[in-house]
Amino acid sequence: MKILAIESSCDDTGAAVVENGRAVLSNAVASQIPEHVLYGGVVPEIASRRHCESISAVCRQALRDAGLTLGQVDAIAVTNAPGLIGALLVGVNFAKGLSFSSGKPLIPVHHLRGHVASNYISSPELEPPFLSLVVSGGHTHLIEVTDYTRYRVLGRTRDDAAGEAMDKAARVLGFPYPGGLNMDRACREGDAFAYRFPKPRVDGAPLDFSFSGMKTAVINLVHQKTQKGEPVAAADIGASFMRAVADVLCEKTQAALESTGLKTLAAAGGVSANSVLRRELARLCKKRNVRLCLPELRYCGDNAAMIGAEAYYEYLAGNVADLNLNASATMDIDKLVTI
Repeated sequence: MKILAIESSCDDTGAAVVENGRAVLSNAVASQIPEHVLYGGVVPEIASRRHCESISAVCRQALRDAGLTLGQVDAIAVTNAPGLIGALLVGVNFAKGLSFSSGKPLIPVHHLRGHVASNYISSPELEPPFLSLVVSGGHTHLIEVTDYTRYRVLGRTRDDAAGEAMDKAARVLGFPYPGGLNMDRACREGDAFAYRFPKPRVDGAPLDFSFSGMKTAVINLVHQKTQKGEPVAAADIGASFMRAVADVLCEKTQAALESTGLKTLAAAGGVSANSVLRRELARLCKKRNVRLCLPELRYCGDNAAMIGAEAYYEYLAGNVADLNLNASATMDIDKLVTI
């Protein structure tokens, strides 16, 4: 089954053709990074306008790269939640138009489910059940994937997501957008033990996360040094902060593995590309004799291939929408709203 998938939840316009949830036949993207770097982050209104300008060409490119026409695909899939509402609406409405004009089924896909499914592309032998650590700019979740379309949230952030904290820390340290990525690249030679940052815990919820205090600690440290006229060792601070975030993520992940007894861990989301986190997760899984699945770097960030991978399983489960499909800025991963 060949699915044309569309992803427009944030600042990249993506389209891909994926076969049977595992084989990527094409994966086209129009990046907006050069424009948003001027503002130090994503400007929602600009993102929505650029999606409008790019989506038709990106879908044509995905079909062309796959050597297919629209009539030769079997279904249309689209991210309908969560994300920037204006950006999501562009993708959803375009997908509805394609579905109506071609007569192809319309498959709504939850963005985080797509991130989890990126591992089906990079690790084709992966099957549920497994534990997934989803870490991105907007989300930090520990999820028990009981089946391809059934999820149980074990823990989540109570405030900032890990990726958001990294981006804010990177910005105050002077690293350009995208902050987390550039901080990771610039701080690989930094001293990861030069500074200690707090590792907050959530009372009564041992698997929940909190990164707001860690982010604030970095901001305060930099401001104090600036006010005192002291040099800001950006590489050391960045390396120490990334180590602290990775430590928290790994501690919670280990606790989730112990509580569930699961022997496979699949990381997902943009922050799963972070070199420190990938190294520490590999160390954790080796120590506990747990199989680790990591997406290829090109599938860590937002992309349409992961949406096409999950769409295949949503279709098999009967999760198909009609033309009343709408976008939603927020939606839990264990919920599916198709109208």
